[in-house]
Amino acid sequence: MALIGYARVSTVGQSLENQIELLQGYGCIKIFKEKQSGAKSNRKALHGALEYLREGDKLIVTKIDRLARSVKDLHNIASQLEDRGIGLVFLKEQIDFSTPSGKLMFTMLGAIGEFERDLINERTAEGRARAIKQGKHMGRPGQPRKNLERALDLFVNREENKISVNDIVKMTGVPRSTIYANAKR
Repeated sequence: MALIGYARVSTVGQSLENQIELLQGYGCIKIFKEKQSGAKSNRKALHGALEYLREGDKLIVTKIDRLARSVKDLHNIASQLEDRGIGLVFLKEQIDFSTPSGKLMFTMLGAIGEFERDLINERTAEGRARAIKQGKHMGRPGQPRKNLERALDLFVNREENKISVNDIVKMTGVPRSTIYANAKR
């Protein structure tokens, strides 16, 4: 029986160190790591871990939400492992999926995690809609009009002045896509 760890964070700026320390402390002989959203089911390290596991092994994850962010995905992974005779343990929640009480807690906490994610998405959408309604600009700030006008003047006369679009971008700081988008108007 081997203990195999899986560690995941959602963004590149986040650190896996705490999860790796916990998994090593638990006795994991191999740890699969990745930096990708748990909402995505196509995760290379997770698929690598699932392929690596053999009957009698245990997949060790620090928290339920590190494995998946939807109840459906959690159940799919847990069922797949159970069918193959592989255990599943969540350290923070102290859940061992091989026990009946572990399965119950797993289902309840998975549902709460999905509910929490749905609430976050709902609040974000409401806030975005409110900001747009108030006339607030969403997204990156635009380039100052002065630079854009200069970039467009240079763009229109680029052949005459023997200047490339790359040179215009360097001179004005206006992105190529902005120049082309505004030149078509």
